[in-house]
Amino acid sequence: MQEQQQVTIPNKTKRSFNSWVNNPMIEDYALRYAPKSFRKWSEFAVASSAIGGIAFLADFAIGGSITIAYGFTNAFWGILIAGLIIFLTGIPIAHYSSKYNVDMDLLTRGAGFGYLGSTLTSLVYATFTLIYFATEGAIMAQALEIYFHIPLGIGYLIGALVIIPIVTFGMTALAKFQIWTQPLWIVLMVVPVIAILVKDPQSLATWTQFGGNSSSGPSFNPLFFAMSAGVVLSLITQIGEQADYLRFMPDRTAKNHKKWIWAVILAGPGWIIIGAFKQLCGSFFVSYIAPSVGFEKAGEPIQMFIKAFGTFIPGAFLVLTIATFFVLMSQLKIQVTNAYSGSLSWSNFFSRIIHFHPGRVAWLFLQVAIALAMMEAGIFNFLNAVLGFYSNVAVAWIGAIVADLVINKNLLKISPPYIEFKRAHLFNFNPVGFGSMIIASVISIIAYFGYLGDFLQAFSPFLSLALAFILAPIIAIATKGKYYIARENPAQQQLHAAALEHTHMHSHSHNHVHENGESTCAVCSYDYEQEDTTYCPFHGGTICSLCCSLEKNCHDMCKKQKA
Repeated sequence: MQEQQQVTIPNKTKRSFNSWVNNPMIEDYALRYAPKSFRKWSEFAVASSAIGGIAFLADFAIGGSITIAYGFTNAFWGILIAGLIIFLTGIPIAHYSSKYNVDMDLLTRGAGFGYLGSTLTSLVYATFTLIYFATEGAIMAQALEIYFHIPLGIGYLIGALVIIPIVTFGMTALAKFQIWTQPLWIVLMVVPVIAILVKDPQSLATWTQFGGNSSSGPSFNPLFFAMSAGVVLSLITQIGEQADYLRFMPDRTAKNHKKWIWAVILAGPGWIIIGAFKQLCGSFFVSYIAPSVGFEKAGEPIQMFIKAFGTFIPGAFLVLTIATFFVLMSQLKIQVTNAYSGSLSWSNFFSRIIHFHPGRVAWLFLQVAIALAMMEAGIFNFLNAVLGFYSNVAVAWIGAIVADLVINKNLLKISPPYIEFKRAHLFNFNPVGFGSMIIASVISIIAYFGYLGDFLQAFSPFLSLALAFILAPIIAIATKGKYYIARENPAQQQLHAAALEHTHMHSHSHNHVHENGESTCAVCSYDYEQEDTTYCPFHGGTICSLCCSLEKNCHDMCKKQKA
């Protein structure tokens, strides 16, 4: 390996960041690796925060809406099969995110998409957080309307603005909020279901015979099953929000190995166990309350819980108060996660497009503003259609990532064994992930609109997942994996080897490393852990990953030189 040559380029200036970016409690390392010095939470604290972020009542709305549309049997099997797929695909994503302490965007970069290729997936992920922020905000507004008689439009505004103060302070505030509210939330969610079953055992039979508006009634119909599963599969990108928490997991050691694995599984893919339970509860509630409130209102979670709490709590006002409290608490728990993850996505998206980073909090305001517009447009009324379409793109993205992590990295050994996320070492586009996602998405969307027949129209999300999963290794073999690494990173290779041996590396080529294992960035002059730095010939020294991302004048010269 030849020594890098320092290249002197005139008119280079030091970069300074505003106070938001420089404050780790607010910024939460939005565009970079989560350093060990910041990861002070226990496995339990991280897992509890991640699980708390799945308190959303949209699961109840989804379970209810597909049961009304397609009947009990199709909804039931759609929830179970889609849930199994979501669980299995979430395992490798949660593992690599926790092991390498990177969020979904950085993981995608190193899992077959390339530096700019993952920009598209940042947009897909941001759209996911927007759809669910708007959906959950609508559910919150419905509760405010019923209890406080606040018009929906104003309720949307209140539901959006109240989230901002909590999310501003990132993981530090979110972890406390989720842990404090978790026990009460679990009790209030489970007790009403038990109460209905105890008081009215016949309700279970009523549920299994519920046909809703389905032309096949409660009977199984393969096309209706597939459409039910397709709506649920849109939730497959929820693993990204789980990864936004899991990147703060402590390092895995021989001492905490078992706790670490359990925490990653339960807080990563394990979210869908609770999610599927909530969807089934929503399906059950719909069959129970539809005769008294009608199909249109039966899909609203606030209506579900008013009726459910009313089965064992005396007094209409007390019932309404408790139901409203539960809905608002649930929505706050998930909305902070939707807003937080959305702010991370927009930060990653715009940093690569415009080479500008005003701070994660700035993009938080954008997230809230767009979601508010979607609420006002009435997204809740078109939930099945929106999610059914979106799932075609979402599963293509996740399918391509999982194929790279499982097949290309571990079976074929074509993809690098570690996650390389820094611009200086990645090609802008890697056809393995980016290409397979685009092809799978286009074909499945064509199928979704009915151009490939009724069967593939219903099964379009399954088609998308299968194509992405198959194409990723095929393209990797065809390209011989040459689009993964644009410039070799000896430091990352040594760090990976050291991690396998459970040792810590204190030095590597080209970077001047302090005794505490950190390096000073030649551009912003802050100290960063070595995983987050690299050598930059343009600046003639060590550079952090964020300054590397924001540099507009280098024209990727580091990738054109011999490493």
